[in-house]
Amino acid sequence: MVTVIGYEKRQAEDGREFCTLTIQGGVEVVTSQNGNMYMTARKTSIPSTFDEEGCQMILGQQIPGDIKKVKCEPYSYVNKTTGEEIILSHTYEYVEEKQSIEALPFHAVGGYHDDVDALYAQP
Repeated sequence: MVTVIGYEKRQAEDGREFCTLTIQGGVEVVTSQNGNMYMTARKTSIPSTFDEEGCQMILGQQIPGDIKKVKCEPYSYVNKTTGEEIILSHTYEYVEEKQSIEALPFHAVGGYHDDVDALYAQP
């Protein structure tokens, strides 16, 4: 599950305004580059058709799905707290619950397979 934690009003290239929703996944424990463990949660934004009032109404709502880390072209990122500039080659993306399950290996979902006939096919 992901939770809607905020929204931001943006402007498209053609000049029209729209809102993006900021969503956050569950808490996870990660290890920093220097070996320290800390807790964090993945966040990303997703475009919406809601106006600001609609965005305010769904703050706190949980939505089935997850946020996954995906590779991308390297880009520069400045840490807002420290001012440190780093190069990243990943981003985060919302994945619907069904896609999250299908992306798992067969054994990870207790035998889930959407082509049962293929499991019993004779070679």
